Amino acid sequence: MSNEEATESAADDSVVIRLENIVKKYYIGSENELEVLHGVSLEIREGEMTSIVGESGSGKSTLMNIIGLLDKPTSGNYSLLGTNVETMRDHARSKIRGRRIGFVFQNYNLIPRMSALDNVEVPMMYAHVPPAQRRDRAEHLLEMVGMADRMTHRPDELSGGQKQRVAIARAMANDPALILCDEPTGALDRETSEEVIQIFHNLHEQGKTLLVITHSEHVAEETSRILTLMDGRITGERSGAYAG
Repeated sequence: MSNEEATESAADDSVVIRLENIVKKYYIGSENELEVLHGVSLEIREGEMTSIVGESGSGKSTLMNIIGLLDKPTSGNYSLLGTNVETMRDHARSKIRGRRIGFVFQNYNLIPRMSALDNVEVPMMYAHVPPAQRRDRAEHLLEMVGMADRMTHRPDELSGGQKQRVAIARAMANDPALILCDEPTGALDRETSEEVIQIFHNLHEQGKTLLVITHSEHVAEETSRILTLMDGRITGERSGAYAG
């Protein structure tokens, strides 16, 4: 990226994520020092549905943790919604993560003892949303993902696809700027995966920004833009089959 392009991009409010030369190392200073990400740069704009596809060991999980503010880069710059976040204190990072990023994980990460409705309410509790308001929104979100008749069920009473629907509703709880999906169909069969992907398409069509981290080319093709990660580097970019 040239200096002129960088200046123009920096002033562009439509950029949700900007990574510039992100490096991540482990065991720094030891004989076992390991560099997992080797200068990753990318931009995700508002309203895009993008995937990052790569095999196991390519650095996908490390990159997702950095984008999701679950880890910090060793060097490089990370701007989320125009704010540099790589040097933020942990409390500030936690606050922006809870309000601005919705997570959808492969293993759902639902709280076993809570109903679907209560699980969706959890992020709003941490955001200090009043009880009546968060209950109404949780019900609306579960209806939106086709779980209106399963609101009182606990996770052990739900199928994998139903759990992921609840997880998607929970990711939407605080109306995040970014929905970050980590192998969201990895534990599902093909038919159920396609149902979950359709929910992502519906969210995208409502204007949501989605970033899908996956090893599956099939899932990646269901996005508009595909970035290939190999050995800790972005090695390619192409259009997916989803026109959006």
